[in-house]
Amino acid sequence: MNNRPIAIDLFAGVGGMSLGFEQAGFDVKAAVEIDPVHAACHAFNFPECAVLPHSITELSGTDIVREAGIEGKPVDVVCGGAPCQGFSLIGKRAIDDPRNVLVRDFIRIVCELNARSFVFENVKGLTLGKHKAFLNELIESFTEAGYDVLVKPKVLNAAHHGVPQSRDRLFLMGVKRGETLPSYPMATTTKPSAKTSSDLPSAPTIEEALFDLPDAEGFSSLDGKDWVATKRFGAPSSYAAKLRCLTNDAWGYGHPREWSPEILTSSMRTSHTEISRRRFKGTPVGKVEPISRLFKLDPDGISNTLRAGTDASRGAFTSPRPIHPKYNRCITVREMGRLHGFPDWFRFHQTKWHGARQIGNAVPPPLARAVAGAVIKALGFVPKQSETTLKLGDERLLTMDLSEASRFWKVKNPIGRRDRKSGDKKRSQAQIEQELQNMVAAE
Repeated sequence: MNNRPIAIDLFAGVGGMSLGFEQAGFDVKAAVEIDPVHAACHAFNFPECAVLPHSITELSGTDIVREAGIEGKPVDVVCGGAPCQGFSLIGKRAIDDPRNVLVRDFIRIVCELNARSFVFENVKGLTLGKHKAFLNELIESFTEAGYDVLVKPKVLNAAHHGVPQSRDRLFLMGVKRGETLPSYPMATTTKPSAKTSSDLPSAPTIEEALFDLPDAEGFSSLDGKDWVATKRFGAPSSYAAKLRCLTNDAWGYGHPREWSPEILTSSMRTSHTEISRRRFKGTPVGKVEPISRLFKLDPDGISNTLRAGTDASRGAFTSPRPIHPKYNRCITVREMGRLHGFPDWFRFHQTKWHGARQIGNAVPPPLARAVAGAVIKALGFVPKQSETTLKLGDERLLTMDLSEASRFWKVKNPIGRRDRKSGDKKRSQAQIEQELQNMVAAE
């Protein structure tokens, strides 16, 4: 592991970007994520990564280097998607708007780490209208800081990189002046609807992504927890087999994890009324159910963009999950993970609300891997298969609400007192404190 290039993930969330960069051959040594619930789940999936559960505004490059234990080592890439929220009045630089402080801090951390390269990820809308001026200022800021930037930022669609979901994301890449600039990755798949006009293979379909998974409705235990041991998995497609880690290339250049493929995870059931189920059944695939406004997935197509909804500070609105094309219900968090390109060993928070939000906020790992592969090549590394197998973290990291996770990390709850814990059984305060003490002692 010591010979692999080093990546730092800012605004890491649950780790979609981290996983893609690891699969491309990087070691993600530190992840910065202010949401303590996301930070806990990231720590579960990446046990060798230092997780910093703080706002980037509170951290310096020195802090990150110290926590990651990489003193004296070069940082090869800094990646992340800083939110861009404000635009100043005419005559003022948008990047100096106080609401864009996180973007300026992204640039600051890249410079303080003297990173050889960076990958800035964001929404497609940053290329449109008045937002273009902000994007130009961002490029100018990196240039002034001593970085060469690919001056035509590119919007990449996940469906063009092996993901059964149409999802556009903007990527801006740059390198320290004197380094070789990477090229944007070429598409490897196309949307099924465009197959007739392309020589590329189609992206995996919904059927290929989901139909080997057992129906969560068949397990009563999934009413109160998110996992069950089962042998009811069906015959997988090549896409599903890779996510189940049944193929030789399933791990890419990442580190294999110890896990059991006979455990169905992230699959807590959803209670629907019989009226809703009848409406779901009567909705044609590829159409929106008119009452709930939920989209019904087409088994021969790909998913619409999976979104995160809002956090507790903005009302805890859950973005709707699509309707399963085979069963009269919304898809589970695991099924969302499949549509996002997450392997089955990767775990999310046990509640549907947090789990769906984590996926909706994440960069699909295959898309991140494609970008990371271009960066690692430009930096002159030849990725190699990992011989290190990692043990996943303590499963209690996947069950904590915001208050519990804040206490675990010893940070102030960034959202306040409004917590969402649907599907969890309440524990006594004494039990919670004892569990947190045990986890801290085990670290």
